[in-house]
Amino acid sequence: MKTVIMAGGKGTRIRTVRSDVPKPMIEICGKPILQYQIENLSNYGLTDITIGVGYLGDVIKDFFKDGKDFGVNIDYFTEEVPLGTAGALFKMLDGKDLSSIKTNTVLDEDFILLCGDVIFDIDFERFISFHKEKNAWGSLMAHPNGHPYDSSLIVTEILPPKKIGGLPEDTSRIVKWLSKEDERTYCRNLVNAGIQIISPELLRKTAENFVPRHPETPDKIDLDRDVLKPNIALGKIFAYRTPEYIKDMGTPERYSETESDIKTGKVRARNLSNRQKAVFLDRDGTINRHTGFVKNASELELLPGAAEAIKKINKSGYLTIVVTNQPVIARGDCTFEELQKIHDKMENELGKEGAFVDAIYFCPHHTDKGFPGERPEYKTACDCRKPKPGLILKAAKDFNIDLSKSYMVGDGENDIQAGKNAGCMESVLITEEHSLLDFAKKLETAEQK
Repeated sequence: MKTVIMAGGKGTRIRTVRSDVPKPMIEICGKPILQYQIENLSNYGLTDITIGVGYLGDVIKDFFKDGKDFGVNIDYFTEEVPLGTAGALFKMLDGKDLSSIKTNTVLDEDFILLCGDVIFDIDFERFISFHKEKNAWGSLMAHPNGHPYDSSLIVTEILPPKKIGGLPEDTSRIVKWLSKEDERTYCRNLVNAGIQIISPELLRKTAENFVPRHPETPDKIDLDRDVLKPNIALGKIFAYRTPEYIKDMGTPERYSETESDIKTGKVRARNLSNRQKAVFLDRDGTINRHTGFVKNASELELLPGAAEAIKKINKSGYLTIVVTNQPVIARGDCTFEELQKIHDKMENELGKEGAFVDAIYFCPHHTDKGFPGERPEYKTACDCRKPKPGLILKAAKDFNIDLSKSYMVGDGENDIQAGKNAGCMESVLITEEHSLLDFAKKLETAEQK
């Protein structure tokens, strides 16, 4: 599969780090950002690469040349006039106007598209397999991050349970796109990471209906606003959620953080081809106040210090995964839709403090019967209700987690026993004397040694 890297940006917000080279050529730990990308691609046999250059583009060409020294083949296209984040793609589409951007690259098959200023180390085999399984026209790599209010958020389709007593299905199909400027209600912290697989069919469909937002520059096309967002209704654009390391190098602060993460090995370690380590968190009484069952979003209130604790866990290199019993479904006190809103609020409140969770797993079952309005189909024994380990085992399978290097943290005996039953390295009980923040500080200290 071909890869197109957009590397023509000036990087105005990070010019205090380096201003004499294009943003993708800023060095971190002795290597340009772009080199990290090319090495990651090469590791997965993705050696057919086209790089878009503009501002100080000769710096990129002089460094990488034809790519042979880096085990890849590199072609270039040059934007003499800025074409936005997608304009050049339409010049290359089916080889329509190659001469205008001076390239030999023809886009007539699905291709990877990414921004040249992002540090990542990802399992491209998983990503490509997802794209093919969905028969997608566009697959967007998506992840939670610590600054969702400074990012575009995407909302995916969630279908009702297919069978009696089943769980809702997240199809990964994108149904809504929230740009930075859009008004936001509670929604999942699911951020467009700037790495995608695009089918030429999506570009052709866009070309059929495209009306320039700026008539004076009709060739200038924005990927998000002109290609992806307007075509969501087609039902062919999907979100590939991953906890792997992906960081936009847009600010000096993010640059410094990434530099530290490279030095400590965190960037490479988060590639899902590697075994992961995780902190599994109970919800009620661990993250939010537990004075009774939370039945709607208005009742959810984070515990003091919970966001700070989770932020420390995020930075530690451990995945942060919520595993929670939610008998409110079986009791008939809460719908799946309302439970989703509760979790959306939790993610939003954490995001305000720069914290996030990588995934949420819940059990809707309960064996006790006799409640008014209960849902009998969920009044059943299951493998997922803690102290059984089902939720933890499902997460471990999904994210390649080594449970022998992972923690279970909760405020009840069921949490502790679930961790033991799953084979976690340690189960940690949260009390008034030993909070989640206390645990996170201890973990932070241990990881720094």
